[in-house]
Amino acid sequence: MDNPEILSSKRPVRLKFGRFSIAVPASRLTRIVLGILLCLGGFVGFLPILGFWMLPLGLIMLSIDLAPARRLRRRVEVWWGRRKSSRNGN
Repeated sequence: MDNPEILSSKRPVRLKFGRFSIAVPASRLTRIVLGILLCLGGFVGFLPILGFWMLPLGLIMLSIDLAPARRLRRRVEVWWGRRKSSRNGN
Protein backbone atom coordinates (compact mmCIF):
# COMPACT_ATOMS: atom_id res chain seq x y z
CA MET A 1 0.00 0.00 0.00
CA ASP A 2 3.03 2.29 0.02
CA ASN A 3 2.90 2.85 -3.73
CA PRO A 4 1.04 6.08 -4.68
CA GLU A 5 0.09 4.57 -8.04
CA ILE A 6 -2.05 2.01 -6.24
CA LEU A 7 -3.89 4.74 -4.35
CA SER A 8 -4.68 6.69 -7.52
CA SER A 9 -6.03 3.71 -9.48
CA LYS A 10 -9.73 3.37 -10.29
CA ARG A 11 -10.24 0.11 -8.40
CA PRO A 12 -11.26 0.29 -4.73
CA VAL A 13 -8.40 0.44 -2.24
CA ARG A 14 -8.32 -2.36 0.30
CA LEU A 15 -6.20 -2.51 3.39
CA LYS A 16 -4.93 -5.95 4.38
CA PHE A 17 -3.85 -6.88 7.87
CA GLY A 18 -3.25 -10.55 8.37
CA ARG A 19 -6.24 -12.43 7.06
CA PHE A 20 -8.53 -9.41 7.26
CA SER A 21 -9.19 -6.93 4.47
CA ILE A 22 -11.23 -3.71 4.58
CA ALA A 23 -12.10 -1.12 1.97
CA VAL A 24 -10.71 2.36 2.61
CA PRO A 25 -11.77 5.73 1.19
CA ALA A 26 -9.96 6.89 -1.94
CA SER A 27 -9.44 10.43 -0.64
CA ARG A 28 -6.21 10.95 1.30
CA LEU A 29 -7.78 13.59 3.55
CA THR A 30 -10.70 11.29 4.38
CA ARG A 31 -8.33 8.45 5.27
CA ILE A 32 -6.31 10.68 7.59
CA VAL A 33 -9.39 12.12 9.31
CA LEU A 34 -10.91 8.65 9.68
CA GLY A 35 -7.64 7.27 11.10
CA ILE A 36 -7.40 10.09 13.64
CA LEU A 37 -11.03 9.63 14.68
CA LEU A 38 -10.51 5.88 15.11
CA CYS A 39 -7.42 6.51 17.26
CA LEU A 40 -9.28 9.01 19.42
CA GLY A 41 -12.16 6.55 19.80
CA GLY A 42 -9.67 3.90 20.89
CA PHE A 43 -8.55 6.06 23.81
CA VAL A 44 -12.06 5.92 25.26
CA GLY A 45 -12.23 2.16 24.93
CA PHE A 46 -13.96 1.70 28.25
CA LEU A 47 -17.21 2.97 26.68
CA PRO A 48 -19.66 0.35 25.32
CA ILE A 49 -19.62 0.93 21.53
CA LEU A 50 -16.22 2.56 21.28
CA GLY A 51 -13.45 0.20 22.08
CA PHE A 52 -9.77 -0.42 22.22
CA TRP A 53 -10.08 -2.17 18.83
CA MET A 54 -10.34 1.27 17.24
CA LEU A 55 -6.77 2.29 18.12
CA PRO A 56 -4.92 -0.30 16.01
CA LEU A 57 -7.41 0.12 13.17
CA GLY A 58 -6.81 3.88 13.23
CA LEU A 59 -3.04 3.39 13.17
CA ILE A 60 -3.36 1.00 10.25
CA MET A 61 -5.52 3.54 8.41
CA LEU A 62 -2.98 6.30 9.08
CA SER A 63 -0.12 4.05 7.94
CA ILE A 64 -1.35 4.32 4.36
CA ASP A 65 -0.44 8.01 4.15
CA LEU A 66 1.86 8.86 7.07
CA ALA A 67 5.43 7.55 7.22
CA PRO A 68 5.75 7.43 11.05
CA ALA A 69 2.60 5.31 11.34
CA ARG A 70 3.81 3.12 8.46
CA ARG A 71 7.12 2.52 10.28
CA LEU A 72 5.28 1.64 13.49
CA ARG A 73 3.01 -0.79 11.62
CA ARG A 74 5.99 -2.41 9.94
CA ARG A 75 7.79 -2.85 13.28
CA VAL A 76 4.71 -4.48 14.78
CA GLU A 77 4.39 -6.79 11.75
CA VAL A 78 8.04 -7.86 12.05
CA TRP A 79 7.73 -8.35 15.82
CA TRP A 80 4.54 -10.35 15.39
CA GLY A 81 6.10 -12.53 12.68
CA ARG A 82 9.16 -13.27 14.82
CA ARG A 83 6.99 -14.02 17.84
CA LYS A 84 4.76 -16.32 15.82
CA SER A 85 7.68 -18.19 14.25
CA SER A 86 9.43 -18.64 17.61
CA ARG A 87 6.28 -20.17 19.08
CA ASN A 88 6.01 -22.58 16.14
CA GLY A 89 9.61 -23.66 16.64
CA ASN A 90 10.89 -22.36 13.28
